[in-house]
Amino acid sequence: MDRAGRPDRRALLVGGLMGVTVALAGCSSRRAASSATSASPEARPTTPHAAFARLMGGNKRWVSGNLQHPDRDPNRRQLLAQEQEPFGAILSCIDSRVPPELLFDTGLGDLYVMRTGGEAVGPVVTGSVEYGPMTSDTPLIVVLGHQRCGAVKAAYYSLRDGKPLSGNLQAIVRALRPAYEQAVREGGADPVETMARAQVKLTAADLRSNRDLAPLVGKGALAVVGAYYSLDTGKVEVLSGAPS
Repeated sequence: MDRAGRPDRRALLVGGLMGVTVALAGCSSRRAASSATSASPEARPTTPHAAFARLMGGNKRWVSGNLQHPDRDPNRRQLLAQEQEPFGAILSCIDSRVPPELLFDTGLGDLYVMRTGGEAVGPVVTGSVEYGPMTSDTPLIVVLGHQRCGAVKAAYYSLRDGKPLSGNLQAIVRALRPAYEQAVREGGADPVETMARAQVKLTAADLRSNRDLAPLVGKGALAVVGAYYSLDTGKVEVLSGAPS
């Protein structure tokens, strides 16, 4: 074969080096991305004010769409495999549109979450809310109601019309009766929304004065916040108990 038909060794060498450079650059980019994904998490808030600020900062990101998606990688999972120290406990509704971890832009191990229809409470639910503050020094509890709550609406009309709901749904109705009675007293253009907000404030007040939680609240180690989530905007509005 003549020289014109043979590949240029210099060209092959340069091409090979360029390929290696591209491959190394790709590996470097993947390592950088992996490092960014598994960056060290922020220090756990240890005061009610700091925990509340962390939560509300996450909600601002949710509203704006500028999400961080923190603490959601395999390294975080391994870090928490043996123990956890969530900085907040959230009691919210079961509504599929109100997932606390998303609307507060938090991650694995950041929150204890309890979800019941209309934030209905009973001994097991109350015990679950107490668990974080009493065993992990969790400094914040948030009772989170929301706009257009189906459970509250069903309970409102059941109580107004004297028509019990079927099965164990009636247990939710019974739990929400105090909020219904307060809404009737207050009146307003939208009694269901009034009742939903009343349920949040009554539940937060009950937890704040709870025999086991009240001493923690009294010495400033715990805050119990009542809050309300807008389905329209994604914003969380504070109704009561924000730490100073």
